Amino acid sequence: MSSKKIFVVRHGQTDFNLKGVVQGSGINAPINETGKKQAAAFYQNFKQVPFDRIYFSSLIRTRQSIERFLTPDVYHEELPDLNEISWGDYEGLPMDHDENQYYLNMLAKWSEGELDHKIAGGESPVDVVIRLKRAMAHIFSKGGNQLLICMHGRAIRILMTVLLGYDLRYMDVFRHENLCCYELRQEEDSTIYLDTYHPSPLKKLRDL
Repeated sequence: MSSKKIFVVRHGQTDFNLKGVVQGSGINAPINETGKKQAAAFYQNFKQVPFDRIYFSSLIRTRQSIERFLTPDVYHEELPDLNEISWGDYEGLPMDHDENQYYLNMLAKWSEGELDHKIAGGESPVDVVIRLKRAMAHIFSKGGNQLLICMHGRAIRILMTVLLGYDLRYMDVFRHENLCCYELRQEEDSTIYLDTYHPSPLKKLRDL
């Protein structure tokens, strides 16, 4: 078996991203005009890659972000297990001072190892790990040597720890931008390595 390439990409910008409003898995927002430009630029940058299998979450912003790759001759599948973490009662709220402080406190708890901690009505990182492992077991069982997976910011951070064997407490070392892409390589012994991080295709060099 030759090595497998796995491209994990975050969806394009939505109006909720732009306004600093928490989305999570309960907000099914489409990408906005900037998101569409990001998606077009991402396609131009990666259209030469011969993806043979494509997966995306059940939230519309992921499918829209990689729509141009979804041709009839390429297998593609929607997987709810790739959805963003559920932020529960926090979803749909603007990020004012109090909400931002609550969010930062929650991240601190996670980094200290309280990985079962969750917002009321939402999911913990441990909850998300369970369904992401289930999603990846399904994806890997289907074969393919060039995989494209489109999902969400927090879920991607958690997925990177799963695939690369990081301690879940350190999920925030992984960067988080609309249409950023992690290019991974799985060797014959199933070990997965991070080859390249591709920032948002519209991100200016001076901002990197």
